[in-house]
Amino acid sequence: MNPSEFIFEYNDYPLIPIKFFYDGKETPYIDALLDSGGDFIVIPHAIARYLKLKLEKAGCVDTAGGTTSLFRAIVNMDLGASKNKISYTDLEIHVSTRNDIPVLLGRCPIFEDYEIVFKKHKNQLILNPIK
Repeated sequence: MNPSEFIFEYNDYPLIPIKFFYDGKETPYIDALLDSGGDFIVIPHAIARYLKLKLEKAGCVDTAGGTTSLFRAIVNMDLGASKNKISYTDLEIHVSTRNDIPVLLGRCPIFEDYEIVFKKHKNQLILNPIK
């Protein structure tokens, strides 16, 4: 194993444990779906409400589940639950008005920062930092 790579075990879907932080509040670890078809990180409104995020209107988007309104917010996020976790500060995310969606990890910033390898035969998702 490359000492700088991050390996996540998964079964049916590429899920990564994450935690959000904002203004002294934090979520428990949440399984987030790595979404290569999404542009950015999207969370359901219930999480934003729990963290008491300051929301800024970002517009509407069409998704596989229908049209939804989005808001922008800034949070800190830990990706991975081990000592070898990835931390992001002042990360722009989007908040959906819907609560029936999982947390989605879109291409920005994960796909920009890491080469992503799916080893389905081993049920592993590997993130290698782009140097």
